[in-house]
Amino acid sequence: MNLLRATATIGSLTLLSRVAGFVRDVLQATLIGAGMAADAFLIAQRLPNLFRALFAEGAFSAAFVPMFNRQVGADGGRMDGARAFAEEVLAVLLPVLLLFTVVMVAAAGPVVWSLTGGFPDASAEKLALTVHLTRLTFPYLMLISLTSLLGALLNSVGRFAVNAAAPILLNIVLIAGLLWSGGSDDVAAARVQALCVTIGGIAQLAWLVWSCSKAGVALRLRWPRVTPQVRALLKLILPAALGAGAVQINLLISTALAARFLGEGAVSWLYYADRLNQLPLGIIGIGVGTALLPTMSRLLGGGDDAGAIAQQNRAIELVLLLTLPAAAGLVVAAEPIIRVLFEHGQFGAADSAATAAALAGFALGLPAYVLIKVLTPGFHARADTRTPVRVALASMLVNLVANLALVWPLGHVGIAVGTAISAWMNAFTLWWLLRTRGQFQLDARAHRLLPRLVLATAAMVAVLLLLAPWLAVAPEMAFTHQILLLGLLISAGGLAYLAAARLLGLFTLSALIACLRARRKRS
Repeated sequence: MNLLRATATIGSLTLLSRVAGFVRDVLQATLIGAGMAADAFLIAQRLPNLFRALFAEGAFSAAFVPMFNRQVGADGGRMDGARAFAEEVLAVLLPVLLLFTVVMVAAAGPVVWSLTGGFPDASAEKLALTVHLTRLTFPYLMLISLTSLLGALLNSVGRFAVNAAAPILLNIVLIAGLLWSGGSDDVAAARVQALCVTIGGIAQLAWLVWSCSKAGVALRLRWPRVTPQVRALLKLILPAALGAGAVQINLLISTALAARFLGEGAVSWLYYADRLNQLPLGIIGIGVGTALLPTMSRLLGGGDDAGAIAQQNRAIELVLLLTLPAAAGLVVAAEPIIRVLFEHGQFGAADSAATAAALAGFALGLPAYVLIKVLTPGFHARADTRTPVRVALASMLVNLVANLALVWPLGHVGIAVGTAISAWMNAFTLWWLLRTRGQFQLDARAHRLLPRLVLATAAMVAVLLLLAPWLAVAPEMAFTHQILLLGLLISAGGLAYLAAARLLGLFTLSALIACLRARRKRS
């Protein structure tokens, strides 16, 4: 499976998951709003989501996939030794995760207090609710980590679709929970949502177990034993987790600062803004990064360093082609997007304005978030997980300093901007290190195309700014009218970008037609 096809497979399924996630977020905003119950639930799910990002989208795959593939290569393509290695990992991982989950559920009170400082208004009710919801969500840590092991196993044998589809199940369960609790108050709805997080984790794990069985790579339970291979994997996981999960750790820091220093609703505003910002990151960055790692591992294993660098160049072109206009569009059209999507029921006009401002701040760093996903495999494919973690730790320090410096003058928007600043620092440092080591350089094609991408994006921004006053979405409009105006604005921006890209020679109609014909033949 080539890079573009694998990315399209992962990206399309991730898109379905994100669409389901937005349906869930709209229902959540309508039924729970952005008040005490919403803040409590969003804090309760932040830690499970952090571990999801670290393992499902980063550390475990980054450490496991190259080791698994090297074992397959060493065995001449046979799976026996690689499957035995996966079973050894499962045997050690399962009891560790079970113990960790039990400890974290028991310690939910001090964990929540350390994250929130008891909230700035010292609300005993809000603190108690957050602790209760956290105990309901924490089992998801164990479930998603086991799911990630099986997902990394399937990714290693080219079954990208199964793992990419798993988050859809979680969103379906959460949507069902919201619909079931639709007539209850916001606290009851938040409690159901917290319980559904764990139920969704059970559904995801069951799906991966069944899929592994169908693919002929089912794992047996063994007695735990720390073998040399398992020890090597464990040494790689922690630095890979910090390196790949820097963005999510920064968001955890941001959530903690908002809970400690800002008023009610700030956690919710940042959450909804980040959810929109994560859409292109999930579809583009994670898809390309997931497909790129095994490809680069195979090329480097075969001694084709030039081929690996070329693949990374094409990946950067692909992500920026899609991400630059997405970031610019989110900055310029943040308020109408938020108003149309979320301003219903418990979510008011003030919530829309505050969330839109945060979205614009987060979107400034969107290209950097995606570039991190593309640059990090350049280290992991060479079995270097230490360098990304050092960069990630530095970026986390920058994030903390920037947030503390900006939260007082800009409030919750300062937290979003600080997170974007740290992401750019992370991406630039990864690129510079690869370049100085001779492990990456922009080739002639990339040098030719990237400035044109910026010009095409600038043309799109000019059209959006020109049309925005004529296509403004007002709260008093009918919902269908709001949708129509937002659709026209987005369509105009998209057409302007495509027209500018065509005029600047970023693609030709004949090449596009040839690509579509080739895809039809494969289908």
